[in-house]
Amino acid sequence: MSDTSFDLLVIGGGITGAGIALDAATRGMKTALVEMQDFAGGTSSRSTKLIHGGLRYLKQGEFKQVAEVGRERAIVYKNGPHVTKPEWMLLPIYQGGTLGRWGTSFGLWLYDRLAGVKRSERRKMLTVAEVLEKEPLLNKTGLLCGGYYVEYRTDDARLTLEVTKKAVAKGVLAVNYTEVESFVYNKELIAGVRVKDQLSKQEYVIPANKVVNAAGPWVDLVREKDGSRKKTIQWTKGIHLVFDQRRFPLRQAIYFDTFDGRMVFAIPRDGKTYVGTTDTIFHGDPMHPRMEVEDRVYLLGAISGTFPGLYITEKDIESSWAGIRPLIAQAGKKPSEISRKDEIWHSSSGLLTVAGGKLTGYRKMAEMVVDRIPGNWGPCQTRQMPISGGEVGRADNFLHYVEETAKASSFSLQWAKQIVCQYGSNAKTIFSLARELAKNKEDLGLPIELLAILEYSIREEMAVTPADFFVRRTGALYFRRKWVEEWKQPVISYMAKRFDWSLKEKIKHLTDLNQHLQETILAVGEES
Repeated sequence: MSDTSFDLLVIGGGITGAGIALDAATRGMKTALVEMQDFAGGTSSRSTKLIHGGLRYLKQGEFKQVAEVGRERAIVYKNGPHVTKPEWMLLPIYQGGTLGRWGTSFGLWLYDRLAGVKRSERRKMLTVAEVLEKEPLLNKTGLLCGGYYVEYRTDDARLTLEVTKKAVAKGVLAVNYTEVESFVYNKELIAGVRVKDQLSKQEYVIPANKVVNAAGPWVDLVREKDGSRKKTIQWTKGIHLVFDQRRFPLRQAIYFDTFDGRMVFAIPRDGKTYVGTTDTIFHGDPMHPRMEVEDRVYLLGAISGTFPGLYITEKDIESSWAGIRPLIAQAGKKPSEISRKDEIWHSSSGLLTVAGGKLTGYRKMAEMVVDRIPGNWGPCQTRQMPISGGEVGRADNFLHYVEETAKASSFSLQWAKQIVCQYGSNAKTIFSLARELAKNKEDLGLPIELLAILEYSIREEMAVTPADFFVRRTGALYFRRKWVEEWKQPVISYMAKRFDWSLKEKIKHLTDLNQHLQETILAVGEES
């Protein structure tokens, strides 16, 4: 990278930075991307994991926002059906709740029209009997009716990785664990960045005609390095709790009122149920947000009010995660009232900063940023461009693609389907890799399916630590904790051999992973 002069350098390897890099490269720009942690290491692996149209923005009168992200939701699904899937959402309406029968019916109707929802996915209003048939666990007291509409569930980290891989396929040079130390100037205009490799500690300069700051929670820190901080980011924190379906047997995704007027999701996924999110001002280290006791108490209280027959307690929590929202500060507003709109800021040095925004709107946000890069680059190309793994034909034919591709593999049908569902058309590369590894297989203590996924994560997705693999490449730390416990030692042993780690390095990575595991079940200040 230091030997190349780039048209554009993007700081930040979350979904926003990945989207900008892809958009720029497809318009012909020589583009680089650097991320100080792992790709999707911040907010982009810690969301509610929904590509949703922001129904609650109707209450705030942000109709343009609803229309835009609603349309984008359909595009994200079409371009990557292996990471984004339709999910019918049930909205129970209670006596005395913040949502009324007719207001909800009209709001969902308006939502469908603004977002351009296709006819088969438009809202329905349900009777009490129909609501309870779909989800018997709901509190029956005061239940009036329910709204039924479609959201889209996603794997946020995998979405970010697939967009990044597509950008790389289009010519982007992208690297993780590379932090911007300072800017390089030519006559007071930014001409590149000095970076430090966090693994090797090597420093080098990357020349670039234009630099975009898409560092999420760290955009203000990057702007301070340029001396151009004016507007500030307000960090708010959201946490999610995960339960086993045997303890919380939720049939149906629910979006429900809480006792203080906020809205919370409860979503079934892969044998688990997860619930979130909270929305509180955050002042800690954005690199390591954690669940606090108050967060846990809040969500358990919300669960108790809506699903009273379950008697869920903190002992039932299998894991949790916390994420930071980098919102644009608005004086006097509660965290949940702060707009999720994005803004683009220019500095006199030429630095372009993008802040705020939503996971759902990443592609459109990228388009708006790249439109502002000087030069005759032409229009956006990403609207109908499948992301990496998205070459599966029509999105609504994805399940058929899964069946046919899985049958053609040498894996068990269960394993093969799981891999195709997660990796889309890239599953074929994993199956091919498995055949290659099987020919030269040593006794590594890993089943060939796991070995192939791990090696794919290293070769194709730049995984360099066990946490990269278990947290962001597979999502297993949150949703398959026992699987992580079972395979962490063999995986670390394989990576140690693959990367020639010393015993000290191997112990460090094991310690780091164990700390991640502990932090998913313990609140701040608690000890195991």
